Parts: sequence; C-alpha cells; structure tokens
Amino acid sequence: MFNAQYFRTFITLVETGSFTHTARKLAMTQPGVSQHIRKLEQYLDRTLLHRHGRRFTLTEAGRRAYDYSVRLFAEHEQFRHSLDDESLDSGDCRIASPASVGLMFYPFALGYQQLYSGLTISYNFAFNNEIVQDVLAGRHDMGILTDMTRHPDLEYELWHHEPLCLVVPGDFRGSSLNELLALGFVNYFDGVNNASQVLRENFAGEFRSISHFPQRGFTNDVGVVLDAVARGLGFTVVPRPVLESSPWQRQVLEMSLTTPVYEPLYVVIRRGNELPGRYRQLIDEFRQQRRNALYGYDVPEETLSEESGT
Repeated sequence: MFNAQYFRTFITLVETGSFTHTARKLAMTQPGVSQHIRKLEQYLDRTLLHRHGRRFTLTEAGRRAYDYSVRLFAEHEQFRHSLDDESLDSGDCRIASPASVGLMFYPFALGYQQLYSGLTISYNFAFNNEIVQDVLAGRHDMGILTDMTRHPDLEYELWHHEPLCLVVPGDFRGSSLNELLALGFVNYFDGVNNASQVLRENFAGEFRSISHFPQRGFTNDVGVVLDAVARGLGFTVVPRPVLESSPWQRQVLEMSLTTPVYEPLYVVIRRGNELPGRYRQLIDEFRQQRRNALYGYDVPEETLSEESGT
C-alpha cells in the first residue's frame, strides 16, 4: 500500500546520511525510521540500501527511488501552491536567484512580506545552473537568471537590466586600460564575463582579453568581492546592486564609463506553468523601484536591450 510518509522518511535519510539525524529531524525513533525503510522496500519489492554497520550506500533501485521521491513531493508542492494562484497578498513565494540579484531583491521581498502577512517568502541564493535544475525539479516556482541557458522544459522572459559597474580601490586615480592592467583583476563567479563586456565596450581597440590581466584573487561570493577591492588588491566589475548593498561601498570608487553596459535578468518558470499573481506583482514592483532609483523614470526594455547588445 502506498504511504507517502515512507517516501518522506527515505528522502530525509538519503539527504542526512544518518538514521540518527533522520530520527531527530522527523521526531521519530531510530527503530521507527528503520521500519519505514523496510516497509518501503517491501512495497517496492526492491532493496534500497546496502548497509555497512551504521553507514549505508544506495542501490541502483535506491537511487531511482530517491529521484522519484523528490519529483513526487515537488509535484505535490506545486499542486498545493497552484490552488491559490490568484491571491496577490497570500500564499508561498519560492524564488531563487544569483546573489548579485538577491542582495537587493531578497530584502525587498522581506519588506513586501511585512506589508502582506499572508505571504511567505522562501528565497534561495544559487548559481544559474543550480537555479535551472531547481526550477525543473519544482523546488522553486520561479528563478531569476543572469544567463538564458535554453532548456525545452523552461520558459524565459527578459525581465530587467542592471548596470555593470567598474569598481576600483578608493585611492586609485587612473583612467586608462594600462593602469587597470597594472592594478590587476579580482575575480568572482561571472566576473570574467562581466569585466570582459565592460572593458570591450569602453576600451575598444585596446582590450583583447581579461586573461591578459593578472588575477589578484577569487571568491565564489559576489557579496564580498569588494572587500578585496577596498583593500587595494585590484579592480572588479559587478552589477550595481552589489555595489549599492556593499558594506565597502565607501572604501571603493566607481569609474565612470563612456559606454554603459547592462546585465540582462531573465525570469524562468517551468513550461506550461502560469506564474501566480502574487509573483507577478512582487517582481513588477521591484523592477519599478529599481528603475526609478536608477533613472528616475521607467525605461523601456527595448532601449536597454539595444544599449546592452542583448
């Protein structure tokens, strides 16, 4: 007989890797956890675990059962959320984005939740490829991407543009490409791509490749990359929300650019799903706030698309 709780216990066991931790997380006893696994194995008529004392590994059937279980509960959550699609001020909002977006969008979403107590914001900071997989698996209803990686089961919408900022140490007084070359580059995930775009557009005829610049360091957390710049270790290029939300913004300088360059942002959902009204209202109001802050008025997307070359 099908029992969803057996599948839930199995998922938790695989993800914690421990019968003890599973029992604690689910408020069960260890024998109770073991019983759920045995019942699930009997129901499926397959061995799911190779037991090695207190440790275990998954059998092939166990790996397939785990993948199925994750899809099962993701679809259940999607169904549950879909029942309240029309409410603008209640329900769950499950969103994922890169940190470069979330550093400003997540605080905005929390403020929105304070206004509408019926909303629950669940926000995940992740890289583009992780967001794609999470949206496909149903762990998030909506993702925001900085790169439109095509997938047949996803729908994309160009949502917003953020300016890219060339940021140097506070005592830097240079303005030429050679002076930036001497300073060196501080990298982060997506840093090479962003820096290449800005330098190519603003030093046309001089810039060849970011690989010619000495790399002064790397971090996978864009939220702290300006710490290295503030210490005089090099320059970097970040989306404006990173600069505006940084605790080091007063210790760095933004170099003025002859040609503005923008980072396009895409909303992504599973194909065939309609974004609930509460999501649309949330992202539209955030976009409007950002445009007003950046330009003082609403800028047509086609104008920014032309300027950014997207």
